[in-house]
Amino acid sequence: MPEALGFRPLYRQVKAIFVRRLVDGVWAPGAVLPSEGQLAAEIGVSQGTVRKALDELAAENLVVRRQGRGTFVAEHDERRILFQFFKLAPDQGAPRFPDSVVLSTKTAFADAGEREALDLADSETVIRIRRLRSLGERPLIVETLSLPQRLFPGLETGPVPNNLYSLYAGHYGITIAHARERLKAVALGSEDATALGVAAGDPALQIDRLALSLDGMPVERRLSLCLTQEVHYLSDLR
Repeated sequence: MPEALGFRPLYRQVKAIFVRRLVDGVWAPGAVLPSEGQLAAEIGVSQGTVRKALDELAAENLVVRRQGRGTFVAEHDERRILFQFFKLAPDQGAPRFPDSVVLSTKTAFADAGEREALDLADSETVIRIRRLRSLGERPLIVETLSLPQRLFPGLETGPVPNNLYSLYAGHYGITIAHARERLKAVALGSEDATALGVAAGDPALQIDRLALSLDGMPVERRLSLCLTQEVHYLSDLR
């Protein structure tokens, strides 16, 4: 039976239906979508409308079109994260996905900054993950991630993989769709400088990222301190 549609542009209404299926897990990461004709018949719109809605999802890296095979729900593999979410590139050589070493994992009541960023109540707890990231031999990034514990129960007790976004999607059903970043030059404190093997007061690029799920809910705050002697921040504006 066709789904009820409102008064927005028709392809945007169809896109919203598709996003809801992604949010609800009806279409899981890696799954192949029904054909455009099947979707059009199901919803009660033209194939052109379905195609335009899928084109927007593809532009947002939420689905992937594969010639001769169909349209698939995007997975958070390393290649996708590298080009969509990881913006540091080496001055020499091709961009690559960083390696990670977890320094600590703990739970705590959210502080004021975490509550504001993640829209948490005063009594809510977060999982804090601190890790060191490297491109090649030298550590270049020390970062602290804050996650609402109610969204990721048990994450603090298990191994923390290098590719966290894949864990969020595969184990918790939370797909990171968008992120907002604020960049600032800072001087390193002693603890962060020691982790990176440099002197306290040395300069670093601070990246304050808020990651949002498909339905716009803030699910991760990530504060990264980056040495930039051998890398640069690359943003491809189109």
